[in-house]
Amino acid sequence: MNKKQHQPLNRNAIWKYIVLSVSIVILFLSALPSWYGEQASVHIKHPNQTIDVLAVSKYLTQADIATTAIHQTNGQTIIVLQDDNQQAKAKDVMEQHLIEGEVIALAMEPSAPDWLTNLGFAPIKLGLDLRGGVQFLLDVDMEPVYHAHRQVVMDEFRAKVRGSTGRHVDDSVYLSFRSSESLQEAISVAREEFPQWQRAVSNNQLILSQTEEERDALRASTVLQNLQIMRSRIEHLGITEASVQRQGQSRIRIELPGVQDPAAAKDVIGATASLSFHSLVSERSPGALVINDENGKPVYLNRNAIFGGEHIIDARASIGEMGLAEVNLVLDSAGGRKMSHHSRANIGQPMATVYNEYTQGRDGTSIKNSEVISVATIQAQLGSRFQITGSGNLAEAQQLALLLSAGSLTAPVTIVEERTIGPTLGAENVKNGFAALALGLGLTLTFIALWYRRLGWVANSALCINLVMLVGLIALIPGAVLTMPGIAGLVLTVGMAVDTNVLIFERVRDKMKQGYSFAQSINTGFDSAFSSIWDANLTTMIVAIALYSIGNGPIQGFALTLGLGLLTSMFTGIFLSRVIINLIWGRDQRRMVKI
Repeated sequence: MNKKQHQPLNRNAIWKYIVLSVSIVILFLSALPSWYGEQASVHIKHPNQTIDVLAVSKYLTQADIATTAIHQTNGQTIIVLQDDNQQAKAKDVMEQHLIEGEVIALAMEPSAPDWLTNLGFAPIKLGLDLRGGVQFLLDVDMEPVYHAHRQVVMDEFRAKVRGSTGRHVDDSVYLSFRSSESLQEAISVAREEFPQWQRAVSNNQLILSQTEEERDALRASTVLQNLQIMRSRIEHLGITEASVQRQGQSRIRIELPGVQDPAAAKDVIGATASLSFHSLVSERSPGALVINDENGKPVYLNRNAIFGGEHIIDARASIGEMGLAEVNLVLDSAGGRKMSHHSRANIGQPMATVYNEYTQGRDGTSIKNSEVISVATIQAQLGSRFQITGSGNLAEAQQLALLLSAGSLTAPVTIVEERTIGPTLGAENVKNGFAALALGLGLTLTFIALWYRRLGWVANSALCINLVMLVGLIALIPGAVLTMPGIAGLVLTVGMAVDTNVLIFERVRDKMKQGYSFAQSINTGFDSAFSSIWDANLTTMIVAIALYSIGNGPIQGFALTLGLGLLTSMFTGIFLSRVIINLIWGRDQRRMVKI
């Protein structure tokens, strides 16, 4: 038996109106700070002391630097500048009056009202091509790392197998032994200590070779460590919106938006400095490490360091009691234990501090330069805090402290590409990009309004709200950066959003031609077009996810705006458009009969 059920057309549940209203309001508020924009600022962090705001204003006025506001909050002083181009100059002025413990950073301060920023909303971060700045492409040289691992293998066998000698050729280590018993013992050591190395025996020699899988794993680990260290160095430079990403197998791309002095960033990013501490041995000691001091005199050291720069967690320069520049070091717990154990057992013995730095040769290979910067006698048991001297004047000591506190690179890096985009060109990119967006949006709105008439105005309203919601959504996502390709994604979103309404409205027209009422045509048109819209957007979303996963930089920026634009387009095109139509024309009381 057939039962007729009468259902009113084009009615929405209350919860749908609530979800729609809340979503639009939140994303609208999130998009507002981007409309107000940002102003260049300088942040002075001083957690342990206060700073005189009047003195800061005086210093800047004397240097002809105009400010919009100077205020203090959460242990820092924020200086908002009128001219973005004076940001680097303001930092230099404040560095001249720097107090120990203060850190100066370059940043952008939102121009939005306080009530808006207090809610947690912030403007969209602009990429390098829109704000201007500098980009570095670094190549990580893995050969010194492979060499160090081969050296570790030889040193391990010398220590554990009596009468062994070794040499390394290319990627292999050749170990020779005096007897077959020693060879068997070495094979056992290799099996237990170095299972990832390939083993071969030939003429009483044990040959160990790094597998390709081991080299790949070592490369991935080394590049990852260098990425973390680069991020730490950039934080010490006071750049708050930098992007550090891996590119390819052994390269690192660094983008520094807003940087106006690329030379200073290059000096720190491209430098590879580390310290190591060694005990001294006699000239006749086998396997001694020979390094010259600053006067060119050779110093004979134990090849195995007491500890290296990876244990340094803080380094600060100061002037010592004798009027000489010194670097005060703070070690982690592991480094502190090593220093304590060694110094307790070697009171009265000398200890050398070795400074290591890599430079690039003419053939492109990395050359390690080492120098003994100090030889001091251990007077008492040392711990996690101590001082080193011999680093030159105060400026050189500060540079060394910066490199050490920011981390010692696990492999030398070489800057293979440097690109600089001026702030004027960045501003021009912003102007041209949004001009293209405005032109595309204007033409689209005009065509849709003329072609679909009353339904066209609904589509146009949904399209404008869609763009506002997309901007707000991008601003809400942590780490999201708007680039020039990202603006291209916004323009493409306009087309995608209109396509959704075109599919729906054409279905509505077809139903009306078939004799359906306007209310019935709306209901059937939205329902029948949903599957086509879903399929089209799903396939495009898959492409956007693939681009974001395997791409980098500008490609990721385009993929991000494209993917988020698909979500907001479906939300406004299907949900919002129907709600508007229902509210305006959905009052037809006729019913649709379902069998």
